[in-house]
Amino acid sequence: MADIRFDGKVAIVTGSGGGLGRQHALELARRGAKVVVNDLGGSMDGAGGGSEAANKVVEEIKALGGEAIANGSSVTDDAGVALMVKHAMDAWGRIDILVANAGVLRDKTFSKMEIADFEFVLGVHLMGTVKPAKAVWEIMREQNYGRIVCTTSSSGLYGNFGQSNYGAAKLGIIGFMNTLKLEGQKNNIHVNAIAPVAATRMTENLMPPEILERLKPEYVTPGVVFLCSDEAPTGCILTAGAGAFALAHIVETEGVYLGEGGLSVEEVRDNWAKITDPAGEKPYNAGGEQTGKVFRKMQGG
Repeated sequence: MADIRFDGKVAIVTGSGGGLGRQHALELARRGAKVVVNDLGGSMDGAGGGSEAANKVVEEIKALGGEAIANGSSVTDDAGVALMVKHAMDAWGRIDILVANAGVLRDKTFSKMEIADFEFVLGVHLMGTVKPAKAVWEIMREQNYGRIVCTTSSSGLYGNFGQSNYGAAKLGIIGFMNTLKLEGQKNNIHVNAIAPVAATRMTENLMPPEILERLKPEYVTPGVVFLCSDEAPTGCILTAGAGAFALAHIVETEGVYLGEGGLSVEEVRDNWAKITDPAGEKPYNAGGEQTGKVFRKMQGG
């Protein structure tokens, strides 16, 4: 089969001044994409800012013979996001790919966390995905082509101690993706998510060096770049780390119909084993499928 190429396509990669985003931007450029390298350049907790990091990645791409421009906008700033999109359109006249990668951490247990820290992390991860997606959505609809890759996390899918803010944002992104995959279908806009395990400045203090060496960001990037391609699926959660790839699903059990007459709390308790029986559980493509199952149960199915 032919190599995956992005000649003639334009990509925006947020948070691409280092770590995962840098690798995504470089690989897209190697394969022919013109890239907007977006990075606020702040610290891990979101303080500070500047586009020096983005400028360095642009120079790397140019050294490879590619085309790129730097952008230092915050993904939470409406005017900044609009400027980022304007820069891409002014330079190249189209936007085919958005990789929403920008993120921050403000980890604390929920009992010690200030609401401001919760709102800030939610704003960067969730709204920092929503705002760029909204800014490119009509462009992609008019082109009848688009690829959006969101960044989720095992902390959102499964939970992680001290990351209630981060986890809430990362699972919120999956809810966002699940609706965009439906709304984008008729215009060939595919929306997916990556759940990476990688050694970045956000994880460097969590694992020993010998493990971090095997978790290089570039081992995640092939999965992201595939999700940016013409052949990409839609509505998938791809997990990736150290060269290992898997698909994550939200599934629902078949459950049991307890009827409506005389339904009680005790009946739920007494049928808990049937309600939670994993036999026959499956993922749904849209919320209406769950409603359909309820109707089927009502009719004795």
